[in-house]
Amino acid sequence: MKIAVCVKQVPDTTEIRINPETGTLIRDGVPSILNPDDANALEEALRVKDNLPGSEVTVITMGPPQAKEMLQECIAMGADDAILLSDRALGGSDTWATSNALAAGIRNAGSFDLILAGRQAIDGDTAQVGPQIAEKLGLPQVTYVKEFSLEGDYVKVKRALEDGYEVLKVKLPCVLTAIKELNEPRYMSVPGILKAAKHDIKVWNAVDIGVDLTTVGLKASPTNVFKSFTPKPKGEGIAVEGDTPKEKAASLVNALKEKHLI
Repeated sequence: MKIAVCVKQVPDTTEIRINPETGTLIRDGVPSILNPDDANALEEALRVKDNLPGSEVTVITMGPPQAKEMLQECIAMGADDAILLSDRALGGSDTWATSNALAAGIRNAGSFDLILAGRQAIDGDTAQVGPQIAEKLGLPQVTYVKEFSLEGDYVKVKRALEDGYEVLKVKLPCVLTAIKELNEPRYMSVPGILKAAKHDIKVWNAVDIGVDLTTVGLKASPTNVFKSFTPKPKGEGIAVEGDTPKEKAASLVNALKEKHLI
């Protein structure tokens, strides 16, 4: 089975800083990591490979040259091949333009039986790219996958909902997006790290993947981020004193009266 996993290098959210003047993210000096949901997608692909001899896992991403480091991490975890789509023409792409590039890259890489992606990236939280790739490739899709199994030419998945779940059976090839409940991603292995150090990661530009240049990049993006900001911290709260509910209620009323709120 040939499996493609769409991954993304994202800034570590514990280190996020925002320029107070421009309202944009400060990325300089901020460590980058493999997007957490994408790590779950990769882990599921690797489990299929472990249980189905002859399977191959290819990771693909769009980003700057430094995204190679993240792809090497994926190789060290067990992926067989890695592709980086990197070109100034792709810069500034929103989710729609990004999915156009990734779909073109997947087509250029060959045919796949299964395409996996994380539910969403922690630097955007849109959950749009995976489903859009499926639409561009004309494939069935299931999002928010929390359980997964292969049944011949079909996959059986349990899809998480706000108030429960639903079980679906989908014919291969298809696109699935993973959530963290799906599995626990493995660590890189020592043999994997040695393999990653020697692995030649493919780097393709826009011409290589044959994407229509009018459908990628900032100018082709129908949406853009106007501003990012950190919410102001809430004011310090007050403790309502009193030994009984009646005393606490009276104390609260007095506090509200002092602030002329009632």
